Amino acid sequence: MKLFCIGDSNTYGFNPQTAAGYPSGTRWTDRLEGWEVINYGISGMTIPRVPSFFPNEVRKNRPDLVFVMLGTNDLLENDGAEEAADRMEVFLTSIKASGISLLLVSPPPLQQGAWVDSEELISESRKLGDLYRDIAERNGYMFADAGEWDIELMFDGVHFSPAGHEKFAGKLGEMLRRIC
Repeated sequence: MKLFCIGDSNTYGFNPQTAAGYPSGTRWTDRLEGWEVINYGISGMTIPRVPSFFPNEVRKNRPDLVFVMLGTNDLLENDGAEEAADRMEVFLTSIKASGISLLLVSPPPLQQGAWVDSEELISESRKLGDLYRDIAERNGYMFADAGEWDIELMFDGVHFSPAGHEKFAGKLGEMLRRIC
C-alpha cells in the first residue's frame, strides 16, 4: 500500500536539537510496516493559501491514501485555529478532486517550550482537533486526532521526540490497519 504524506516538520522528521532531520528509521514515516511512504513533509510548511503542486503530485504518484497533517506552523505564524481550519478545508478540496481517499490528521497540541510561551497559542492548538473533525465529517474524509495519542514533544514544545515518532507511527499504524 502506498501512503502520500503532506505535512510539516513533524512529517519530515525534524530534530530541533541538531536542526536537521532525524536519522532514517527514527521518523514515524520510516516505521509504518506494510506501507510505501511518500514523504512530502516540509519544515515550516503552512496550509497552502493558493493552489499548490500537491494535487498533481498525488495524481502522479497514485497512492492508496493521502495523509494530511498541517496547521501547527499556521498557529505559530499567528493565525487562529478557525482561520487555519477554513484554509485546510479549501486545500483539501483540491486534493479530494484526485479521487483518492484522504486521511486528515489533527496535529498534537503545542506545549509550553522554547518555541511556545503563550497559553493562547496552546489553547488555539487544542481547538484544531474539533475543527478538523468537523471538516472530515462534512466532506467524508477519514480523521484522526493525534492530540488524543499523547505524543511526546521535544524541549521546543512543537516537534516530536524520537519516542513521539515511535508512538505516532504505532497509533497511525493501528488506525491504518483498521481502515485499509
